[in-house]
Amino acid sequence: MMLVKMRLYFFSIWTVLDPLYYFFTRLTYIHTDDDHQPIFRIRLTRYRGFPLELSDGTIIHKNDLMIKIHLHNVRLLKDIVKIDGETRKARVIYKKVLEGLPYLADYLSKHPREKEIKGIVGITTLNKGCERLGFETFSLRNKWYALMKRLVFIPMYLLSVNQLTKNTLNRPPKYLIMTKEALITRYTKE
Repeated sequence: MMLVKMRLYFFSIWTVLDPLYYFFTRLTYIHTDDDHQPIFRIRLTRYRGFPLELSDGTIIHKNDLMIKIHLHNVRLLKDIVKIDGETRKARVIYKKVLEGLPYLADYLSKHPREKEIKGIVGITTLNKGCERLGFETFSLRNKWYALMKRLVFIPMYLLSVNQLTKNTLNRPPKYLIMTKEALITRYTKE
């Protein structure tokens, strides 16, 4: 009972703080022609990490222009908090990301800076199965940045899991990266 009250309390705080986070991180929503709103919010960013070579030979260099994707955690939590079982929750997240990627491909292909954009990037600890979506994963090499990201993800864990385990908190954050070409080829709506 105490855990449920704590979750409700943290969720209420997060719901109030989310619009501030949205504002200060300069995130935007992908505007769609239908009523579907993808689960992630995005912004243009410059890649700041070490050079990464993807499987197709593309190299992501420091300062390459990317679209950064952020899962809309408050909305996602509303969808998964009532679901029992981590596997079922993972399937819901996977499905929501899969549904959103065609909208992101459309957005990127019509973006005025499309020729400059090298791909999409996100940072998450929810990286199981992301290869099936077309992402490649890379470890964060800066230990302090990885620690900071891990600390930022803890509230999400506490709100989303039914049973906290050591494995849950020990998942390292990773870059998820997909090239522009892979995104558009794989997810362009017909």
